[in-house]
Amino acid sequence: MFVIKERFFSIGDDFDVLDEHGTKVFHVDGKVLSVRNKVVIEDASGQEVATLHRHLVALRPTYEIRIGGEKAAEVRKKLLTPFRDKFTIDVPGPGDLEMKGDLLDHEYVIERDGSEVASVSKRWLTIRDTYAVQVAAGVDPLLIIGSVLALDLAMDRDKKKNDEG
Repeated sequence: MFVIKERFFSIGDDFDVLDEHGTKVFHVDGKVLSVRNKVVIEDASGQEVATLHRHLVALRPTYEIRIGGEKAAEVRKKLLTPFRDKFTIDVPGPGDLEMKGDLLDHEYVIERDGSEVASVSKRWLTIRDTYAVQVAAGVDPLLIIGSVLALDLAMDRDKKKNDEG
């Protein structure tokens, strides 16, 4: 299980992703976002292990996740999903994932072929403004964490657009 601070991008702060024992597992550089539309994820020793950046020219919100310099996935909002937002995690080859549930309130699951591979919830924690990400065995936690951060970015952008409009 990983613990992530909610609404981190609205402040642009750096923050740490912790495990269930409170140990730092990853460091996320949120300041880079404002400069290059890019987020850098580092391991506990400060080595870059993944990046996340927004495609500037896309019909719908699309974020690319690179792990170890290789493209691992594109996270994009599904078009025409009534009542609830859904996002697809498009990985190279077969085995795409789907995020569904209450995305805005951080109560959702990530599925592959109808089977849950991760879940996100604020209910598991008593710490304010945080949520937990539970990742199934055999699933790359960086892919899941990167996807969750991409979702946060997209939802935050939508909220800002709606507030302005």
